[in-house]
Amino acid sequence: MADTLSPGRPNQRKRTRKDLLEAASRLMKRGEKPTLEEVAEEALVSRATAYRYFPSLEALLLEASVDLAFPDPGEVFAGGQPHDVLARLLRADAAMHDLVVGNAAPLRMFLAHSLERSVRGDRDPDLPLRQNRRTPLIEAALAPGRADLDPKAPLAEALALIIGTEAMITLQDVLQLDDAAARAVKAWAIAALLDAARR
Repeated sequence: MADTLSPGRPNQRKRTRKDLLEAASRLMKRGEKPTLEEVAEEALVSRATAYRYFPSLEALLLEASVDLAFPDPGEVFAGGQPHDVLARLLRADAAMHDLVVGNAAPLRMFLAHSLERSVRGDRDPDLPLRQNRRTPLIEAALAPGRADLDPKAPLAEALALIIGTEAMITLQDVLQLDDAAARAVKAWAIAALLDAARR
């Protein structure tokens, strides 16, 4: 089993982290509650490597449960429909919104784990704290209309601020909006960002 934390290999590190999450997801789909050692073996990495990426089994399984529930772009946009970019973005946001509402407790615990780790100072700064799951979904939504958008506009990055767990926590906890109002605020923001990128 390989230890993949040698210097200068950020892409390999991201891949190894993703491999660990996918291995945990596979084991969980079989109805197992795996140990960190079993996940490492399934991912073909050493136990020490697994511990470098995830400080505890709980943190790994929490994030793996998010992976299992995360909307797949191919399913969200099955058959390429709709073609309108705004409609596609709203569909992506609805899929994420439903994920967050349906998995509120594990998502909040997962977020707490990553925030705690970010302030402890005991992690490799080259290792990602979290997988970037939302960008592929956003990029899939934008794909049919990319030619009409300003290539210099950081649209996908700006949309990532709106489409995801953190925006939902702000809307629910800070602004104390109900579900319908939260959806409406995000829809307005998404349309405004898209309009700005088109100009």
